[in-house]
Amino acid sequence: MTTLPTGASAPARVDEDRTALNKESIKHAFLDNLFYIQGKFPALATKTDYYMALAYAVRDRMLQRWISTAAAYTKQGSRTVCYFSAEFLMGPHLGNNLINLGIYDTARQAVAELGLDLEELLATEDEPGLGNGGLGRLAACFIDSLATLEVPALGYGIRYEFGIFQQEIVDGWQVEKTDKWLRYGNPWEIARPEWCCDVKFGGHTEVWYDEFHRKRTRWVPGHIVNGIPYDTPILGYKVNTANTLRLWKAEAPESFDFGTFNRGDYYGAVNQKVASENLTKVLYPNDDQARGKELRLEQQYFFVSCSLQDMLRICK
Repeated sequence: MTTLPTGASAPARVDEDRTALNKESIKHAFLDNLFYIQGKFPALATKTDYYMALAYAVRDRMLQRWISTAAAYTKQGSRTVCYFSAEFLMGPHLGNNLINLGIYDTARQAVAELGLDLEELLATEDEPGLGNGGLGRLAACFIDSLATLEVPALGYGIRYEFGIFQQEIVDGWQVEKTDKWLRYGNPWEIARPEWCCDVKFGGHTEVWYDEFHRKRTRWVPGHIVNGIPYDTPILGYKVNTANTLRLWKAEAPESFDFGTFNRGDYYGAVNQKVASENLTKVLYPNDDQARGKELRLEQQYFFVSCSLQDMLRICK
């Protein structure tokens, strides 16, 4: 394992107007994002719009460090620690990133001058449904610490659509409801469909003979699931280094069967899409039934296969 040499932290061009860390620059970026990304003006904006506008302003200031870090690692040929975990209990991103950038108080003043309360915006963020307990928190601490120590690192996991669940008490009983943490989108992640990986499941083996009449066996998979990576920058505390958390979303290669649809089987037309995407719907699906146990195993196989393929791609 190697780290960046002393004094060779990934450079950050923080003096540019677009990503400057002063109060006026943050205010300007906030209003730009509200208008150009959220498509709102203050009279119509909701707290979620304001949160998203500030989140994108903060992310812009992280991207310089993130891209510069990746460029430095590539130039130096740095060895990279790859950390695999089924869950990452990261907690809300906005407050943590403001602290790591050293602009928490500056951002508070900027939004206050626009008539907003930073604490209310922080409370608006939906916590990422990517972890549940000690294992997820430990993984998050590792990935944060590696960035702060400026150790080249890449975290691999699953991009759960619904996470675990939201708990409500009805008539004295726990009721589990869907945790739709992605309903407004996730301003911290960037999709990388160009690095899609194919993961093969099921099928059978076939015997064949090569040109030298030697007996061979090959695997013919039953179906293929695409793994789409989503990258989130993980910024270290008061350093310019930002590592990556790469999470995999499952998708069907063909999400819609037009022929089946035209034959009137409207549900059958999307069967493959539903079956594939179930892999990354929920963290720790109920395993009381055999199918639940299979789904958990398929989840692990899916994200490990995607991650190993990605590591080989990076090494080429």
